[in-house]
Amino acid sequence: MEKEEIKADRLTKALLFIYFSVLGWIILLKFGVQFSYMDERKINLIPFANGYYDRMETFLNVLIFIPLGIYGGILFRRRSFKFNLFFYVLICLILEVLQYLLKLGTFDVTDLLTNTSGGIVGYVLFWTYGKLNMNPLKAQKQINVVAAIGTFLFVLLLILLKLNMLPIRYQ
Repeated sequence: MEKEEIKADRLTKALLFIYFSVLGWIILLKFGVQFSYMDERKINLIPFANGYYDRMETFLNVLIFIPLGIYGGILFRRRSFKFNLFFYVLICLILEVLQYLLKLGTFDVTDLLTNTSGGIVGYVLFWTYGKLNMNPLKAQKQINVVAAIGTFLFVLLLILLKLNMLPIRYQ
């Protein structure tokens, strides 16, 4: 591996670490808000059959896992799509199981499917961008810059939201 590639991979790994931290705060810690359903454990094994269907929640579940697909595509670029798919399913499964075990939410197969779909969308976006760019290292560097800016803005948004400094309230 070249020196430039190693540096780019380090930045990608740092961004992935920040992404996992934010993802854990959102999915496992629920922004630090205690919800009434957290006292009971539930399992939903029937996709899209949890008593309601919320398109926005489904869209957001896909959206929030797109970075996982992009980072996985970058870091496992020498691996097959099947390997990447296994990685996305595994991460999503771990999060669902942790929600159940720690009484932080429901184990929901719908979430498993939509979250994994987000990983696949991110992988396809990275793969397509890399093919159009013709230079994988250049594509990775460009994605890292955009991801670093996006990560900074997203973390800033979450901090402002948590400090109630926005007109939006999540509590």
